[in-house]
Amino acid sequence: MKEVYQYLKDCGTYYLATIDGDQARVRPFGTIDEFEGKLYIQTGNVKNVFAQMQANPKIEITAMKNDGSWIRVAATAVRDDRVEAREHMLDAYPSLKGLYAADDGNCEVLYLKDATAVFSSFTAEPRTVTF
Repeated sequence: MKEVYQYLKDCGTYYLATIDGDQARVRPFGTIDEFEGKLYIQTGNVKNVFAQMQANPKIEITAMKNDGSWIRVAATAVRDDRVEAREHMLDAYPSLKGLYAADDGNCEVLYLKDATAVFSSFTAEPRTVTF
């Protein structure tokens, strides 16, 4: 899991896919946090992406580095309603504090459960990590 965290952190931007009814939706994300041995993402509960993850928590994340390698992560997004988890995310991303507060009723953090990450490149065999 730490390797997945570091890869996504190094990329800076990754792309999160959700399902909206019968339509896939993909958007750029930039928050990834490790808290209590789990990987977390962050969004606002007024956003469509949050509603989509609540209706169908199966997500995929993908990112690519300049070295030609990429990662795909399939997981279930699980909401964590603890203020400590939100505070940890906001401390990891201080720039978010202008948009969110841990107790604002909008900030949401979700951890990745039953995750499978596949590291790929054009020069090596794919490698799978589960967490």
